[in-house]
Amino acid sequence: MFDCSVIIRCCNEEKHIGRLLTGIKEQTIRKVQIIVVDSGSTDHTLEIASRHPAEILRIPPREFSFGRSLNLGCGNAKGPFIVMASAHVYPVYNTWLERLLTPFSQKEIALVYGKQRGDETTRYSERQVFAKWFPDQSNPNQEHPFCNNANAAIRRELWEKMPYNEALTGLEDLDWAQRAIRSGHQLAYCAEAEVIHIHNETPSRIYNRYRREAIAFKRIFSNEPFRFGTFLNLLSRNILSDYYHASLDHCLRKNVVLIPLFRLMQFWGTYRGSVQSRPLDNKLRQTFYYPRKLTQLDLDGHILSNGQPIDYSSKKQEGPSIG
Repeated sequence: MFDCSVIIRCCNEEKHIGRLLTGIKEQTIRKVQIIVVDSGSTDHTLEIASRHPAEILRIPPREFSFGRSLNLGCGNAKGPFIVMASAHVYPVYNTWLERLLTPFSQKEIALVYGKQRGDETTRYSERQVFAKWFPDQSNPNQEHPFCNNANAAIRRELWEKMPYNEALTGLEDLDWAQRAIRSGHQLAYCAEAEVIHIHNETPSRIYNRYRREAIAFKRIFSNEPFRFGTFLNLLSRNILSDYYHASLDHCLRKNVVLIPLFRLMQFWGTYRGSVQSRPLDNKLRQTFYYPRKLTQLDLDGHILSNGQPIDYSSKKQEGPSIG
C-alpha cells in the first residue's frame, strides 16, 4: 500500500529528472509510487528514469496536453494522495512529501501546493515571481484558486470524480482548484514543502509559456479584460519593482537588461494570449501579476526546522555519462 503517488510529467529532462528521483528516494515517507509520464523524450530521460523504481507511461506528442498527461498518470495512481512534480524541480528537505501531505488531515482540504524557489541560474525576475507567488508563510485555508502543479498534491478520490480539463493550453491546476472550491472543498499552501524549480528558458519560450497560460486563463475565468493599457502598466510596475529589489540585493548592474527582457516577454505574451481575457478577481489578479511590495531585504527564503536538507552533491543520481 502506497502512502502517495508522485506523477512526473517530462519531455527531454535528462539534466534534471535524476535529481528529483534521488530527492524522492531520500524522503521520510518511504511508501511512494513514482509514475513518469513522458511525451516523446529523445534524450536520456527515460534511461535515467528506468534506473529508479518508477513506472513509465508514454503519451504521443500529438496527443499531449497538460491535463491529458496528468489524467493518464492519475489513472494509474494507487496512493490515496497524488503528488504532481515537474521534472525540473527537486526537493530541498527530506520532509518535502511529509509536509505536503500533512494538511490533508483536514477532510475539507482538496489540494495542497508547496513553496518554489529558483537556483543560482534562475533569472532575477523569475526569482521575484517565485517570491510573490510562494511566500514564506503557509496558508492553511486559501480563499482563491491560485496553485501550481509543479509542486502540489490532491486527493485521488476527488480526481476520480473531477479529472483535469484536457482541452486547456495550461493552468489545468487553477481550473481544477476552482472546481474543487465550488464543490465545497478548500486549498492549502504549505511553505515548508519547498522545492527548487529550474527554469532556464529562452526569451521566446518565456513569451510562449505566458501566452498559452493567458489563453487558458481567459477560458477559465471571466471578469474584466486585460487591455493594452494593462500590459503597459504591469510591465512598467514590475520592471521598477525588480530594479528596486535588485539594487537592495546588490545585483542591479548584471540584471539591468535581463529584467526588462524577462518582464517584456512575460507581459507581452500575457497580452497576446488574453486580448479579451477576463481575470477572476482582485486577489487572483494581485497574486498573478502585481509585483512584490517595496520592502527591505527579505530573509533567505528557507524556513528553519523543515527537516534534513538533502545533500545532492554526494548522491549518485544514476544518470548516464553524457558528453
